[in-house]
Formats: sequence, C-alpha cells, structure tokens
Amino acid sequence: MSDSVVSHSIDDLSLIAKQIVLESRSSKVIVFVGELGAGKTTLIGNICHYLGVNEYLGSPTFSLVNEYELKNNSGIYHFDCFRIKSDEEMLDIGWDDYLQQNKWIFIEWPEKIQNLLPEHFLLVNIKVVGENRRIEWEML
Repeated sequence: MSDSVVSHSIDDLSLIAKQIVLESRSSKVIVFVGELGAGKTTLIGNICHYLGVNEYLGSPTFSLVNEYELKNNSGIYHFDCFRIKSDEEMLDIGWDDYLQQNKWIFIEWPEKIQNLLPEHFLLVNIKVVGENRRIEWEML
C-alpha cells in the first residue's frame, strides 16, 4: 500500500514526518529517493526532530553517517551514500553491523547500495512539482 502527500511549504514537513514514522513501525529502515535538492535531508531532519533529536547536524555527505542517540536507548543512523563507489566501500565501514542494531536507519541515495539494502524497508520518494514537493511512501 502506498501513501502520498503534497508539501506546499516547509511547515508541512512536521506532519509528514509523523506520518512516515507511524507508517514505518514494522521496519526502522527508511530510504529516501529524490533528485539533488528535492528535500531529502530536510525531511530527514524533521523525522529526527519528531523522534526526539534536539540537535540535527544535516546530511553526512563527507562522513557518510551521522549518529543520534534517543532517550529510549535507541538511536538513529543517517547515511548519505552519494559518494559511495562500491558495495565493498559500504561493507568496509561496517554496514552489516549497523543493520544488526535496533536503531533507525535513514539512507539518502539508496540506489548506490541497492544490493545491500535489507529485505524490508520504507521507500520515500520525493518529487519536485513546481514550487511543491510530492512525497510518496511505500513499505517494501
């Protein structure tokens, strides 16, 4: 089942973030697809704030992963795979270990590691439509 919403402004993202988190409860892995500048990082920031992150650092473009602790002894790993060149590079940073932990995993540019994605995850697709963003999500 697929859901979608149109975001007319950045103010809409708090509600959209809540909807996405509620939809993804069966899998804590969420992948974000969209062109450069579509708003993937901004939406992830809103999701992080909804989950309880007070200080969001933005996209981990150069570090590949940012980690955030949550009050319930859980946490969030935010990956930006834009610069990943091979599956081996992702495996070398401990990808399998990240997947084994009971933490949220948010992935920008998942097409770069398509072979390494878990069997089930929530796919969030962001499309720019004029001044708006169409955000669709589906559990795979």
